Amino acid sequence: MTAPAPRRRLRSVPLYVTVWAVGVVMVTPLLYALVSGFKSTDQLSSNTFGLPSPWVTSNYTEILKSGTFWRSIGSSTLIAVGTTVLTVGTAALAAFALARFVFRGRELLFTLFTIGLMFPFAVAILPLFILLRTFGLLDNPWGVILPQAAFGLPLTIVILRGFFREIPGELEEAATLDGCSPFGFFWRILLPMARPALGTVSVLAVVASWNNFLLPLLVFSDQTWWTIPVGVQQYQGQYSADVARVFAYLILAMVPALAFYAVAERQLIGGITMGATKG
Repeated sequence: MTAPAPRRRLRSVPLYVTVWAVGVVMVTPLLYALVSGFKSTDQLSSNTFGLPSPWVTSNYTEILKSGTFWRSIGSSTLIAVGTTVLTVGTAALAAFALARFVFRGRELLFTLFTIGLMFPFAVAILPLFILLRTFGLLDNPWGVILPQAAFGLPLTIVILRGFFREIPGELEEAATLDGCSPFGFFWRILLPMARPALGTVSVLAVVASWNNFLLPLLVFSDQTWWTIPVGVQQYQGQYSADVARVFAYLILAMVPALAFYAVAERQLIGGITMGATKG
């Protein structure tokens, strides 16, 4: 017998209270930064938590008029797109081979990829810098795209392999009988069926690339290629005395990521849910 509706609602109250509490904790700093960006530094000192009086819109408009800010947006976008295409494309081919082909050492090779999940990026920073300098990839977007793609491969392969293995073998046999090659099956049938998984790993790759700070800071000394995280750090150092303007820059720097997540949220959650259901 199912519990009555009022009792079920009472049981759900702690869950709703927890969700709302977590939401308030997460949103409050964002709202504070947003409102503080419309203040002057003097207002922040004298009226820390109140509404601006008057509202100073120049903090936001001057940043939006700055070419440096838009160059950082463009650089982050270019690197994120390049990283995502390279990571997902390479991982899809590797996951296809590890999921649909039987060969000696397959599980050992997959284990090596899973071990990569436990390898911290900071440990490789010095040899990576030497390697990039040797190949002339400093101050070059490929110096960020290639390492990010390499470190993103393990997780992407693990996720895609699980989805590819769930595709029925009978479907592949039918495609083979119709004259479809292994790559044709991968391109025409497997990838369209794995679209939720591809969307999930693409979102994860974009977010990881957009938020990466250490690698672009290491590779780029030229201001032209500064990404958004590096731009925030440099802007904060340049305008350390003007705290209100720094708040405005932080908010504007978060807008593209929040907008992308708002659009991709359904795809991300749908892919994760489908994976959990299949597992």
